[in-house]
Amino acid sequence: MRVIDGAGTFTRGDEPVHWVEQLRVTDLSVGTYSIPAGSVDEQDPHTEDEIYVVTTGRAMFEAGGERVPIGPGSVIFVPAHEVHRFTDITEDLATVVIFAPPEGSRS
Repeated sequence: MRVIDGAGTFTRGDEPVHWVEQLRVTDLSVGTYSIPAGSVDEQDPHTEDEIYVVTTGRAMFEAGGERVPIGPGSVIFVPAHEVHRFTDITEDLATVVIFAPPEGSRS
């Protein structure tokens, strides 16, 4: 067992959008993605499936031609290669991100 300290806690880094990986094992990786209110999420599609679990903040999420409001407790699945992003971030946003297999392992 391992408790993943800090997962889902909003943090700021040198760039407006902040990513920190907290766990990497053979079949998955877990990290926290933080975006301050008013910032722009310019991420590119990933080569792995991913799940976002929103822990704090409010925004819109766009993927697969859909746009939905998200907030604490929202859970979003994004298949590999699908264009997606957070928009209209009205409150500092923090999400736990789970990649399977680990992020970047298929690139």
